[in-house]
This record gives sequence, structure tokens and C-alpha cells, in this order.
Amino acid sequence: MSHITFPNSLITPQLLAENLSAENLIILDASMKPVTNIGVAQPTVPTYIPGSLRFDYDTHICDHNTSLPHMMPTPEFFTEEMQKMGIRKDSAIVVYDNVGVYASPRAWWMFRAMGHDNVAVLDGGLPAWINAGYETTATLATPTSRGDFASHPRPELIVDSQTVTHALSDSAFSVMDARSAGRFKGQEPEPRAGLRGGHMPGAVNLPFAETQTNGVMKSPALLREIFNEYQNKKLIFSCGTGVTACILALAADQAGVKNLSVYDGSWTEWGASTSGLPVEIG
Repeated sequence: MSHITFPNSLITPQLLAENLSAENLIILDASMKPVTNIGVAQPTVPTYIPGSLRFDYDTHICDHNTSLPHMMPTPEFFTEEMQKMGIRKDSAIVVYDNVGVYASPRAWWMFRAMGHDNVAVLDGGLPAWINAGYETTATLATPTSRGDFASHPRPELIVDSQTVTHALSDSAFSVMDARSAGRFKGQEPEPRAGLRGGHMPGAVNLPFAETQTNGVMKSPALLREIFNEYQNKKLIFSCGTGVTACILALAADQAGVKNLSVYDGSWTEWGASTSGLPVEIG
């Protein structure tokens, strides 16, 4: 049995199919229902890549001591849950979702933030897997043994509102917002109740859809064009709840940008009417 190491943060359906027998392969379904309409039909019946385990960071693998959605859990909790799932220090982890590339980059970024680099997002997700003619199953797998996964946190990869506040007034940083232009400008309502419209003063709008074509990530060359003017910046990504911000992190990673962070609380924290944090419209 062979071991696989991913040279890249994206993996094609073909490459995954060719390595399904790799001894250290772990496949995680990180699907989450989109909070806004993104025009992609989700499967009506449970559909998974064979051997998939469920990685639910929305209700389970998250911080349960906050009202903010799916915030990062403690390293101790993450370690325990990954070990229960049979994940090991040498595991090669593929994360995917049933939309395309939507919820899965958040799972990829969580592993990176916990110090595990041998993890890749399935480009195009479950739809691309199905379109390529590969087999699916209606059931999830169950872990067969306990793993020895260990978290080695990189706290600089997940930042808070204080760090973002500093970054907004520091020319070494750019804060990029993955929400739609309408939400960024305060012209469209926020999908979550109790949030102000608009954006952080000084933030740049890069809607996550601009990094993709039909749910597949654009080529590294096209992504380099998008991020070219930010090559020497420290980038912080924000969105509604810290999910699609990770799509921008994946896109920047593909473009070769190195200094990346995700604002965990994102607009749900910043835009709250009680946060006292500054908001701009237009």
C-alpha cells in the first residue's frame, strides 16, 4: 500500500480516483448548506465519495462557547475529535463539499491552522467527481481505529477583530471581503438577522465567485492576475461567517501569495449592531 503526499492545496477528481487505495488517505465531506443562493442544486439524496467521513464544522467541530457560528475550536478539542475519526499525523486528507468549492476550503484552512499541511481541496467538489463518472455511495464510512493526530496551532492563520482593526490602518496589510458587491456596499440585506449593511473602512471587495468558474477554481495564472497587486501584502480574508473567506485563502495560496490569515468572526461579529466596530456604506 502506498502513501500519498499532496504537493498542492487542490486535487483533481482524477488524481483522487487514482489514489483511493493510498494507505494514508482520509476523505472528508465538509458540506454545508449555503446561506445565500449560489445557484447550484444540492443533491436531493445523501451522496458521498466512497470512504468519506463527515467533517461537520458547523455544529460539531467548532467552538461551542460562543454565539458566533462555526468558530475555531480549541486545539485540544480538535485533536480529540480528529483522533476519534481515525486521522493520523501522516494522513493525507482530501476535503470536499456538495456545491463545488464552497464549504470545503474552510475545512482545509482549519487543518492548516492546526499545523497539518498534507490536506487538499477537491477541485469542483462532489459535482466534478460525479461529472467525471466516478462512483458514489449513499452512506458515510465509520472510523475503524483511533488516530494519533496532534494539533500544532498556527495562531497567525486565524485572527480576531483586534488584529483586523490594526490591519485596516497599516499599509502592510490588505483586508479582503469575500461577500457579494451588493452586501459589501450595503445595498443588499445581510442573510443573517441583526447585522448592519456595508463593510469595514479600508477593506477591499473580492467576491469569492470571481476566483471560480462553474464551481472549479480558476487556473493559478488567472488567480495570480487577481492577486498580483497584493503579492507583498499581508492578506486578511473576511466574509459573512468565515467560510467563503477561506475560498479567497485557497485562491491566494494557488496564486503563490504567502502571508495569509482568515478573520474568524467575519461580518457576523464585525457587522453586529452591538459590536461598536466602524462600518462604511457604498
